[in-house]
Amino acid sequence: HMSRSIPMDKAMDDAMIVYAQNGEMLRPEQGYPVRLINPGWEGNTCVKWLRRLEVGDKPWHHREETSKYSDLMPDGTSREFSFVQECNSVITSPSPEKPWKQKGRYWVEGLAWSGHGKIKHVDVSTDGGISWREARFTSIVLPKALTRFGIERDWDGSPLLLQSRAVDETGFVQPTYAQLKKVRGTSSIYHKNAIHTWQVRPDGSIANVQLS
Repeated sequence: HMSRSIPMDKAMDDAMIVYAQNGEMLRPEQGYPVRLINPGWEGNTCVKWLRRLEVGDKPWHHREETSKYSDLMPDGTSREFSFVQECNSVITSPSPEKPWKQKGRYWVEGLAWSGHGKIKHVDVSTDGGISWREARFTSIVLPKALTRFGIERDWDGSPLLLQSRAVDETGFVQPTYAQLKKVRGTSSIYHKNAIHTWQVRPDGSIANVQLS
């Protein structure tokens, strides 16, 4: 089983015990019959198939909290109980499943989110972060919620390195992988919110690459 320690102030604020979504009961893979939801927090704190709630005066330091979702920092200390989903974004089209089949104008789109509030703006780069253009929102912008964005791009068959970079209303800027690694070390897998890169090849196929 999986257990998580949730601070009382979060539990009394906006945490929810959910039994349905989108007009239907939760499905088994979503946590039926009930699931704990902590808006803006990591998905692993939103425990599925909820069986019981216990109240204590200190964290329990369960297995997932001490080994899976803690980060070994560069100075040897452990970062535990990070909770909040930090500002992040990803381009969803193009992608390996949605390649570009010919030269022309394309709509580059994706999703951005932040557990600290609303997304303020999203920039898109086609040259691996050398230059940026601001995308426009294509959905309502709500705090602690997925926000859709998009931007037009003409493609002449040249190779591209597509990236998105989100900024939230607190001013937090989504980091590069090098920036994240400097602060968190190389073991920050579960909390990786570094800028993601798609490589557009001359034949229109899309590959996942990591830029340092």
